[in-house]
Amino acid sequence: MHLSRDVVLLISHSGDFFTIDRVAEALSKKGAQPFRLDTDKFPLEVQLAAHFDKSKSYHTIEYNNQSISTEQVQAVWMRRIWEPQLGKELAPKFREACIKESKATLNGFWDSLKGATWVDNLERIDYAGSKLRQLRVASEVGFTIPQTLVTNKAEAAREFFKQVNGKMVSKLLTTLSYSMEANSSFFLYTSTVKEEDLQDAESLRYCPMVFQEQIPKQQELRVAYVNGNVFVGALNADVYATAKADWRKPGVEVGAWQHHQVPDEFVRRLQAFMGKFGLLFGSLDFILTPSGEYVFLENNPVGEWGMLEKDLDLPISDAIADALLQTNN
Repeated sequence: MHLSRDVVLLISHSGDFFTIDRVAEALSKKGAQPFRLDTDKFPLEVQLAAHFDKSKSYHTIEYNNQSISTEQVQAVWMRRIWEPQLGKELAPKFREACIKESKATLNGFWDSLKGATWVDNLERIDYAGSKLRQLRVASEVGFTIPQTLVTNKAEAAREFFKQVNGKMVSKLLTTLSYSMEANSSFFLYTSTVKEEDLQDAESLRYCPMVFQEQIPKQQELRVAYVNGNVFVGALNADVYATAKADWRKPGVEVGAWQHHQVPDEFVRRLQAFMGKFGLLFGSLDFILTPSGEYVFLENNPVGEWGMLEKDLDLPISDAIADALLQTNN
């Protein structure tokens, strides 16, 4: 089936659910035609053709018995790009080359959609993904940030531990590969650091890490930002006391998300922060301290927000649909 109405391309993967369904539903209600592209299904189940000649270029893509060309796409939601699922029948010696070529082909497809409205632009997502750049910009717009040390020097980590009176957590600047995640626990999520952890920390010379002061928590906030709108969910820190460092760990019972009203000044700073990166969407983490101070932790430009809409009935998918259907920029 060839779609004829204005198309909004939803870039995701086959294991995605709820959030992508809610955005697709919101778009349909507003008269747009959502087209879901599961990137892990390319190239085995998604057919793509790129056409170039002297006067014009365009791509066509077929998936789930539907077909579109880039000329129909008015907007793109960058939800997630996934590794291609290549069958076991493919010889390992060809796998890497096939994945590389598939990614390069998809990159050409994204490039052909530069005239569409993106939530968000890939280059901006990449730029905004730097955790250290985020800390710098957050501080510049007036947010409080944790004392932070990034180092590959064991002695510097031990000195910092003393500086923050033994209240320290560790984290990574980047996401581990999927194969590494299965075998790693301590360094995958934000983890509390004990003095004995630093006694033999010479392995830091192979891989620098982020160390931060541990901020006292009254609540943890997950903030979904959509084109100037702010949607906030809060967790009481005492509900998950056994895993206070990171509520996102598998198996951590986080209790119920609660509504939370942030001050106007917080919203203005957040709008300034997102404006510095040119982003329409972000999923941000903050700590509200017992003294009432909001402390910025990080922003994930393609982060999760489904639990906020599901548990708190916040209209985030509707706001994303509105952002996608605004006048092309």
